[in-house]
Amino acid sequence: MAVSKKAAARLETEIEKYRVECNWEKVSELIKNTKTKIPALETLSHLALGESELELYLLQNPPSAAVKKNAIKQLANAKHHLHLAAKSGSKHALRIDAQLLLAKLEYAIGEYADVLKHFDKIHLEEFTKSSMSCTRLKAVAEAFAIKGMCKEKQVSSITDEVEKQKLKEDIALCFEKAGDMALLYLQEVDKGRGAGSVLSSTSSLGGSGNLVGPVLETAVQRAPLIHIQEGRLDQGIGRFRQILKAVEARTSQGIRTTMARELAEVLLRGVCKNRYTPPPIEKEPEKEEKSSTPGSLPRGPGSASLSSLRPVSSRGSFRPKMYTTESRPSHCPDELLFVPKNVEEEALLLLLISELQVNRDVVLSRSKEHTQSREHTFLHATAVYDLLAITLSRRVQYSMLADLLDGTMKFSYQEFHMWYQFALALISAGRYTRALLVLRECATMQPKNELVLLQAAKICLEKLNMINEGIEFAEKAVALGDRGPFAAKSYRWLGVGYTLKANETSIHTERQELQKKALKALEKSHSLDSGDFLVLYHIALLLAISRQIPEALLKVRESLRLNGEHIPSLHLLALLLSAQKQYGEALGLIEVACNQYPDSISLMFTKVKLEEIQSGPEEALMTCKQMLSTWKETYDAMQSEETSRGTGLLDIVTSDRRSLAQMHLSEYSDRDSGSIHNSIAASRVEHALSEVASSEGSSIPKQGRSQQIWMMQAHIWLAIAELYLSLEKPNEARACVQEASLLFPLSHHILYVRGCIHEYNQDYTEAKTCYDSALAINPSHIKSMQTLGAVLLSLEQYEMAEKVLRDAVNIDPTAHMSWINLGKVLEAQGEYESASDCLLTGLQLESTCPVQPFTTAGRLA
Repeated sequence: MAVSKKAAARLETEIEKYRVECNWEKVSELIKNTKTKIPALETLSHLALGESELELYLLQNPPSAAVKKNAIKQLANAKHHLHLAAKSGSKHALRIDAQLLLAKLEYAIGEYADVLKHFDKIHLEEFTKSSMSCTRLKAVAEAFAIKGMCKEKQVSSITDEVEKQKLKEDIALCFEKAGDMALLYLQEVDKGRGAGSVLSSTSSLGGSGNLVGPVLETAVQRAPLIHIQEGRLDQGIGRFRQILKAVEARTSQGIRTTMARELAEVLLRGVCKNRYTPPPIEKEPEKEEKSSTPGSLPRGPGSASLSSLRPVSSRGSFRPKMYTTESRPSHCPDELLFVPKNVEEEALLLLLISELQVNRDVVLSRSKEHTQSREHTFLHATAVYDLLAITLSRRVQYSMLADLLDGTMKFSYQEFHMWYQFALALISAGRYTRALLVLRECATMQPKNELVLLQAAKICLEKLNMINEGIEFAEKAVALGDRGPFAAKSYRWLGVGYTLKANETSIHTERQELQKKALKALEKSHSLDSGDFLVLYHIALLLAISRQIPEALLKVRESLRLNGEHIPSLHLLALLLSAQKQYGEALGLIEVACNQYPDSISLMFTKVKLEEIQSGPEEALMTCKQMLSTWKETYDAMQSEETSRGTGLLDIVTSDRRSLAQMHLSEYSDRDSGSIHNSIAASRVEHALSEVASSEGSSIPKQGRSQQIWMMQAHIWLAIAELYLSLEKPNEARACVQEASLLFPLSHHILYVRGCIHEYNQDYTEAKTCYDSALAINPSHIKSMQTLGAVLLSLEQYEMAEKVLRDAVNIDPTAHMSWINLGKVLEAQGEYESASDCLLTGLQLESTCPVQPFTTAGRLA
């Protein structure tokens, strides 16, 4: 007899252990494999068998009216076992458990009215926490959840608004009670494991092993959503915070992650900045506990705080243990606790917590048996990272977003959405080289995605100066056909690529062929989308470079009719007017444009040239002073942006200042003080040499965009130096060049202006040295070639002068000074007929020469 009692006790312990762990396969296997019937455990055996069959069915088949007949058939055996357990008189507690499970079974087969009647019979509201086991606590929690779900089915059938509103409040209360009990249940299970109970030895969640289950998960999530649906946004947010404030258990991490993500989504979509209420710090939770009735819950917006420290349990209620700040150290005042100041800070905090969890829980295995779980975790992770993209984009924290998305690559194999999000984040963060690599991978996944190909083409052409690669991507986009939504843009970028390649080509015939291809592609783009002002602008720019001034004027005016606020089109129109020697009209247009866009550095450079011609160098110097002031504002905006990148949750720079800095840098990147030809390789050599030369004597950082901002200042000083030189003040000009050389000692622009000063002082040998040095850095710098030819003429080195100037003519046949100087050299050599032709060509080109190269309007506008 003693052996029988010992075996019964051991079997009962094992059954209870697996019931708590929700390992239903093990429960069924254990009972069915018991060869000897134990009368003392007959009720428990029926209960456990019925429960395991019911739970296994629900895991595979969520309750639905469509499968009612099938559910009745498959759950018949489970219902039989539970009826036997409910009729047994051995243990009152097991009978109650069986009654609760029978109600759950009726819910599974769609008998919602019978479920509510069942709960009324067993007086569900009268259950108390005292002497309640973990399994019964879960069963009662599920009972409240099921009660709420069944009542939801009745809402549509009620016509009386007062009665309907009361029913909705009862539903919310049921879900709140169920949610609290579910969290308390998980805390108790976690406590049992830590206390060395039967759970601590085998805590595996194998088998079906979901401690919460779909019913309780639904209950936890439904309560705050019901409040929000009914317009009680503060109560809904308060309920979210209440759940997140519960002391964390190892088995509740999934729920917390989901709730944190959902609360972040509610905050981002439904709460404006003006009505946001931050979570308060609760200082006296015990008093609040005593004042609340058992089972009741605070429902205000301040019912939870994200800055909690110590768990406190509620007495006499089903409320779970909560974190609080009551007993924090005395040296830790409220000011040192982090409390979000605005809606975006709280949303970002919640999403970062969720990101940490989903990144850790995501399934990495690619085996077939893990396919379903891998897809589920990936979808959950995608939802979190999408919200992070929204939040961090609002805060302009693109670098942080790119770092977070970088971690997703380990589980995003062949997942286009995550790769494309990563690429966009890298582009926004200015990491163009890696962004191009990621876009290449995206193009491999979706080779017919025009948007990806155009993004890659844009980066190659606009940011990385990889012209051939950019043309290749644009050609792939064009090859997809003319019926796509981005066909016109594909031809436009192809035309831009050919234009840039033509500008980089030193052989005249090749350049003409590329310009024809560019014009053909741009005209095709215009035929597909006649409303694209950018296409008209690029056509006008191409015609202007080819010195077809009247045709270019027609196109740029058509572009401005479509978009009168396009700065590059306004700029190009002013340059075209200056090419027709209408300097007054051009200056008036530039002044109007500068009044409308007072921070445009590019417009100011052209204004300086026009003012020098119309009003004299003194007036132009005042504009240069304004340019230095604008540069200072740009530099301050850059510094603020760099500071904001590392401040995490601190306030950001305003979008206006960010756009100001970006605009200046994009303008500078398109600017060249020489001709249409600009060697990218030479520019990179120049920057590298300048960095080496200034590394010992200068502490100015010149990397990336910082390099561009300092180069912009150097160009302003050089413009001032040229004005002083025209005013016959070489000493002041030399001082300006010295200022610029402190920033970039080996810039070919600086060496060119320094050579101009030596040439003004008739120190031709030093001038020749400066021009030679400038051409050593940038062999295609037209102005240096032109002035070097003039200096060699003064030094009577005619053959060398002729060679240099003929090279200049080959590189840019539209540069009139190259032809004029070449004519002078040929005249000095006695070749009068050739000299006459060159001078005539130079005069013809000078009649259509603008005050600045046409490309200063912007090659990639």
